[in-house]
Amino acid sequence: MWRVAQPADDDSLVEMCLRLYDEDPGPLPVQAENMRATLGALRHDPCRGRAVVLEIQSQLSGYALLIAFWSNEFGGNICAVDELFVVPEHRSQGHGKSLFDAIAQGDLWPTPIVGMALGVTLGNVRARRLYERLGFVAIGVSMVRVFARVVTTT
Repeated sequence: MWRVAQPADDDSLVEMCLRLYDEDPGPLPVQAENMRATLGALRHDPCRGRAVVLEIQSQLSGYALLIAFWSNEFGGNICAVDELFVVPEHRSQGHGKSLFDAIAQGDLWPTPIVGMALGVTLGNVRARRLYERLGFVAIGVSMVRVFARVVTTT
């Protein structure tokens, strides 16, 4: 079952985040401090989004970072799934789909949304197939300009 993360979950969230980036590296290395800063920022300013965890038989087995932004093009709030990770032993059991269903139904997101967005690395074919089955389509190309990294905690 997916639920909003609590401070007691933080160490497990950090561990799973590092596992995600070991398995599916992004363009920049991610340190534990990044995740701790993200969790702090989301708790300090809940309008930015929230972290959620997958709990199976009292064990944390996955997480997702849900980030809010307003889309002028789509005319409302978008829930961007910034990261999604499920431990290998619980993959392909419907947990990804259940996350997206819970977001769409408002179980994990506090305000109405007009859509969801996400990114996926080119080599992550398995995740891409899931997202396509759930109705996600590629639109345009994401471009990023990275500045000096400053990790702060709030």
